[in-house]
Amino acid sequence: MLIRLVGLVSVEHDREAPRILSSHQAQIALARLCLERPTGTSREQLADTIWPGGLPSTWASALRSVISRLRAFLSEESPPTSEPPLIARGGRYLLRLPEGAQVDVDRAESAAVSAAAAYRNGDHSTAQRLATTAVSLLRGPFLASHEGEWVDSIRARLKEVHVSALETASSSSSALGDTHHALQYAEEAVREAPFRESAYRCQMTAHRLASNRAEALRIYQQLRTVLAEELGIDPSPESETVYLGLLGGPRSSPESIRLPHRVAPPAVRLLAVPDPLRRAGA
Repeated sequence: MLIRLVGLVSVEHDREAPRILSSHQAQIALARLCLERPTGTSREQLADTIWPGGLPSTWASALRSVISRLRAFLSEESPPTSEPPLIARGGRYLLRLPEGAQVDVDRAESAAVSAAAAYRNGDHSTAQRLATTAVSLLRGPFLASHEGEWVDSIRARLKEVHVSALETASSSSSALGDTHHALQYAEEAVREAPFRESAYRCQMTAHRLASNRAEALRIYQQLRTVLAEELGIDPSPESETVYLGLLGGPRSSPESIRLPHRVAPPAVRLLAVPDPLRRAGA
């Protein structure tokens, strides 16, 4: 059983068509309850997430109705002998998934973290496989038609995981000599995060390995222009090192790329993934 929160909110079973949760409000409730499974979510927090523009006067009964629809949907997806999937305790709602059930966001997070670790350890094939898994799981919007502070915070963190996974996929592909995919993932990372130096460095490295030095130099100049015009800063020493290598200085191999560590706030259970080529704040 796989619960998808990215893209179309649905539940998938092996060899069966996905079942879509049609209620938009129930989708929002499912997303927050899934991501806060260890601690549960208070009634007030859940209501604020569902109605970010202000609570209706009858929000308590309206929330019970949403929970009832969600509970019925989840009960149909759970084995008959399992515990109730959604319970209320101490003013909080707790979601308990059946054994073996997974959430796409959790799988993506785990795959991205493991990919970065495999890259650091020189296991580039494993890094590429896990990073591309994370990228695939995170392609799509998170609760596309909904806004609000909590939703925005999750989107930002999912974007960080997605871009970091793209960089790991590009860097590991470069290390394997797979320049086609190295360029593909690097270009996607730059589109997702146009001010992120590490994504441009992935592009530069991939072009260099493809013997396209002129394009790699063009990417550096593009980075320099973007940083100067939009942020008023110069490229980082890491980017300058790659640039000097393109001019004929010492060449750094993909294996030498250092991966800093970043961790997102634990409240949402999302770990931001170590960046293959990123300096802090770049």
